[in-house]
Amino acid sequence: MIRLLALFSILALAMPADAARVKDIANVRGVRDNQLIGYGIVVGLKGTGDSKSEFTNKSVSRMLDKLGIKLEDKEVASKNVAAVIITATLPAFARAGNKIDLTVNSIGDASSLAGGTLLQSPLRAADQQIYAVAQGALLVGNGNDAHLTAGRLPNGAIIERDVAEDFTSRKMFRLTLHNPDFTTAARLAKKINLDLSGKYATAKDAGTVDIVVPFSYEGRAVELLASIESLEVTPDSRARVIVNEKTGTVVIGENVRISRIAISHGDLTVKVDAGKGSGTSGGKSKDQDRVAVLDTGTSVGDLVKAMNSLGVSPKDLITILQNIKAAGALQGELEIL
Repeated sequence: MIRLLALFSILALAMPADAARVKDIANVRGVRDNQLIGYGIVVGLKGTGDSKSEFTNKSVSRMLDKLGIKLEDKEVASKNVAAVIITATLPAFARAGNKIDLTVNSIGDASSLAGGTLLQSPLRAADQQIYAVAQGALLVGNGNDAHLTAGRLPNGAIIERDVAEDFTSRKMFRLTLHNPDFTTAARLAKKINLDLSGKYATAKDAGTVDIVVPFSYEGRAVELLASIESLEVTPDSRARVIVNEKTGTVVIGENVRISRIAISHGDLTVKVDAGKGSGTSGGKSKDQDRVAVLDTGTSVGDLVKAMNSLGVSPKDLITILQNIKAAGALQGELEIL
């Protein structure tokens, strides 16, 4: 029997929720990253480029044409060239002249991009506008099991236009919770109002809190947001149990409870009754050393500790949790991965 006592001891003992900074549980609406994508060619490969290179040859021919060299597509044939797709993330408040990292992936049948150099390539956002230009030598992983048709370019693109928003003149901001929850939203609004000494924040729904800029902060929105994002709020969450049957992992939320129930699984018996049982360690009789008795309203963490004390395997524990949920005695969500 495989026992993962240490694993379950760590995952099952759900600690009380700690306060978190506002900046870690919410973001300001409109302040976000943007995805960029582009097409380019990598040159300088040692015979590991595209073999079926019709569109690669056209790209090279077009590039040489822009450089003043007139060639037909059929006159351009080389396995030292590969066509690639370039992806990057444009951060919020990016400024022209800043540099960003790139990921480059082959789209042809090139066997390796090692040693290659990406030629100047424009990167566009969803609005089809060019926001950056990429160029540089690729970094491709080493080793026998390395993925040689993908590479990176740290600081490989230069931002060509500002991505900015005029925060100083705004009269209102909207915070969006990463994990929407009515209780958390209400706590966040209350915390902000206490800090600003007035009713400036309103919870609109489970995931949105609107903030009106106080008169004292007009023209100083950055200072206002810096003050708000450093506040600490205790986030709430739904009672939930996450089970991964493939790995035998169980993650249990602190609010999950079990109603009165009796379970028989093989030679194991578990009873959750209304009386005072033997606590979380599991009661054992002389005749039945595979019996655990727990108080009603006990947490799933207590159940797991009792099961561990009886040597229950992870597989059996997962089966027990599924059956408890099916019986309607698990007060929380059970999610199977």
